[in-house]
Amino acid sequence: MRQLEPRKQPRQVRAELTRERILTAAAHVFTEHGYAAGTTNRIAERARVSIGSLYQYFPNKDAILASLLTRHLDAGMAAQRATAGADLADVLRSHVRAAIDNHRDDPRLLRLMIEQAPFSPELIRRIETYSQQRVEQTRALLENHPQVRVADTTTAAELIVATVEMVVHQLVIAQVDTERLENEMVAMLTRYLTGS
Repeated sequence: MRQLEPRKQPRQVRAELTRERILTAAAHVFTEHGYAAGTTNRIAERARVSIGSLYQYFPNKDAILASLLTRHLDAGMAAQRATAGADLADVLRSHVRAAIDNHRDDPRLLRLMIEQAPFSPELIRRIETYSQQRVEQTRALLENHPQVRVADTTTAAELIVATVEMVVHQLVIAQVDTERLENEMVAMLTRYLTGS
């Protein structure tokens, strides 16, 4: 199995900027050329670093793609922090919008990450932890919101998290109108949770 973990964790600002430049370049290269043709040489050229510098940070392009996926997950987790609000629809809207915003930047890269990203045991654990945290945040929100009428908030939280993730992934990749997607998802989830 190929090594999927980065080689070097930057400790200085300059090193972190170089690592981010490599990841940004890789996202562009993978989107433009596909994963198979997205070579480390192309990535290094696009990032304006030597191939040796690239290999100081990442052992191969699988590790780069895994890091892009990790960055995507981390951004999604940061955006999905539980939000309190008087109106349930507003709270749901903030969750749906955060998921859409985390996926809309580059639908082709999103598809590539979903279909071709190598999944190490560590990455699988991170995805599972991310999902569990989202479900727990959502469950806590449902239990404490006065408009929620569902009896089983644990199952409802699992349904909401899975639905938002799967639908947003699929429809943003298909490049549907994200405003309409947001409105319809909020209406659907609000009706489900309030029973009206």
